[in-house]
Amino acid sequence: MITVFGYDRFIARITLTTGAMMLRRTDPGPLLSHVVSQLGCTASTLSTALQTHLLPPAASLPAPPAHDRDAWQSASAPELIRHALADKGTPWPQPLAHDAARVFSDGDRNTWEQNAFARVQRSSRSVIAAALTGDEIWRAEILDGVILLCEQSSWCWPAHDEARAKRGWVLPDVAAPVLDLGAGEIAAHLAWLDHLLGAELEATYPGVQTRIRHEVRSRVLDPFVTRDDWWWMGDERTTINWTPWILGNVLTAALRLLDSPDDAALRAQIVCRVIVGLDRYVADLPDDGAVDEGYQYWWAGAARLLEALDLLGFATHDAIDPLGDISTLRETIAFPYRMHLGDHWFVSVSDARARALEPQPWHVLARAGRRVGDSHALDFARSQHPVLDASETMGLGRLSLALTDEHANHSGRAPLPERVWLPSTQLLIVREAAGERHGLAVAAKGGHNDESHNHNDVGSVIVTSDGVPVIVDAGRPTYTAQTFSDDRYALWMMQSAWHNVPVIAGHTQPTGPDFAARAATAENDALSLELASAYGLGGRVRWNRTTRLDRSARCVTVHDSWTWLDDTLRHAGSSQVRVLLAGRVALDPGAAHVVPLGGATPVDITWNSSAPAALTTQHLDDPLLIDVWGETLTRLDIDVSALSELIVTIRQDCSGGER
Repeated sequence: MITVFGYDRFIARITLTTGAMMLRRTDPGPLLSHVVSQLGCTASTLSTALQTHLLPPAASLPAPPAHDRDAWQSASAPELIRHALADKGTPWPQPLAHDAARVFSDGDRNTWEQNAFARVQRSSRSVIAAALTGDEIWRAEILDGVILLCEQSSWCWPAHDEARAKRGWVLPDVAAPVLDLGAGEIAAHLAWLDHLLGAELEATYPGVQTRIRHEVRSRVLDPFVTRDDWWWMGDERTTINWTPWILGNVLTAALRLLDSPDDAALRAQIVCRVIVGLDRYVADLPDDGAVDEGYQYWWAGAARLLEALDLLGFATHDAIDPLGDISTLRETIAFPYRMHLGDHWFVSVSDARARALEPQPWHVLARAGRRVGDSHALDFARSQHPVLDASETMGLGRLSLALTDEHANHSGRAPLPERVWLPSTQLLIVREAAGERHGLAVAAKGGHNDESHNHNDVGSVIVTSDGVPVIVDAGRPTYTAQTFSDDRYALWMMQSAWHNVPVIAGHTQPTGPDFAARAATAENDALSLELASAYGLGGRVRWNRTTRLDRSARCVTVHDSWTWLDDTLRHAGSSQVRVLLAGRVALDPGAAHVVPLGGATPVDITWNSSAPAALTTQHLDDPLLIDVWGETLTRLDIDVSALSELIVTIRQDCSGGER
């Protein structure tokens, strides 16, 4: 048995076995059952059936190749072309060996990763510039990118590599390639590059296509089918975003690059295995389609699933209707617009960021919305697409489709539902009026402290003014080795002490599945929870929290009430209700006035003035947090040790005055 640290549940250890898995899922789930029904085969004969239905490799990816000038001449990305021109003649980004080893010394994974990402992004820019312009001058640049990637020792991100655990090495074992997110991404990148410009590149530099196929086959496709212990396949455990992300990239590479007649059976075998893995991910999705990792990770998980299913439909000429009538897929298509607060702001839970600052592949959501007839999802995708232009940071495949997809020329309106209740994550979101970001909105959550990308935040609350978070969840910092280690909860933004939850007699929330909300009820515009168990204090105190939006009074209330069952606990430490705030904060007895970010309407927060309060400023030094919140966040600590209940009321201050 070998223990390594993974990217999935951070403090949990991923156990890999060198032989056959002891536990396996054998029953087909909803996706596999749907596929075999459509193809008129069985699970055991699916691979054979796929050989009949798969399009030829050259026609299997759903974006036009660069020689389709009508398609590409109508696309536009002038900033990307300018950047590509500036690249020419400059040194390529170089991920260095000593930076790869740093994840095992000082915990820095970012330096190596950013250089590796920049290399792929420069390659994407050159490919898209060639496709847009039809100019041969880009071929040398494209070739350099291909060969640099092919000669890179490992495509696996160092934080995911197994050589440390298996051999004690700090550098990868090139004889045993690891298929992780990074390896899958480069395999798909090379497949898309070959699809768009492979023939033209081969005409100028004979042999380059053979090199691409050799590297992808040896580093990704062969390990995928020969190793039987990829934990992210979901044989032994619940799947996470790795599953569809890797499988979608493997699918892309197999469909396009296994183009020899001798590879037809292997190509179908890999597609079959991809479907089995995707089936496990679909089976693990909750009925309401929620993603406990949060909005940002929807794009890295559920969206990857939708992309892979869309590709399956395309590559089989719709012999497989990839979404069918699977209700969980329809629900997860709705998840992004349900999390939307207004403009670039989204509900932030777990490691998701509150502000969407990076371009997203909105065509993925638009295509899925069109396919299932979800007009809200389609409108939402169209409303967001003009905001964030297509970027090479998306990956070459997503970028190619974003530039050539028909939805790019349409506009839409964000639906902003009046009420959303997701029972699987115990998340309630309500706003004053449907389709309107102005006024107040509140998101309240229950859940447990073993969620994927977990923060200890059971009972937390987010409140927005005009769609801008005022009572906030800080979100995640730049990832390091610590983020995915047993020391994760030494980071302040992961702790319940820095979320909008109580401190009970000096106790904060521990980590683990048993530390959860109890008696969660969502009625109308209120979420009620019993929180003592989230602190491991069940039987010693009852602590009830009800968060409510009162539309008639135009206010949000957070009502905490508690009963001590153990008097020694009551005196073990102070009890506080804590509120994390973004913006300028002024404190008075029983009141705080907050001027939010971005010019949103100020809010007044009031409570029983007999409860003393203090402000604590958290100076931010991480660029990801600064990008969202600026230089500081402010924590309001209300001491409730002498009370048995507290009602915190949040109202907009529409007077126009500042304090």
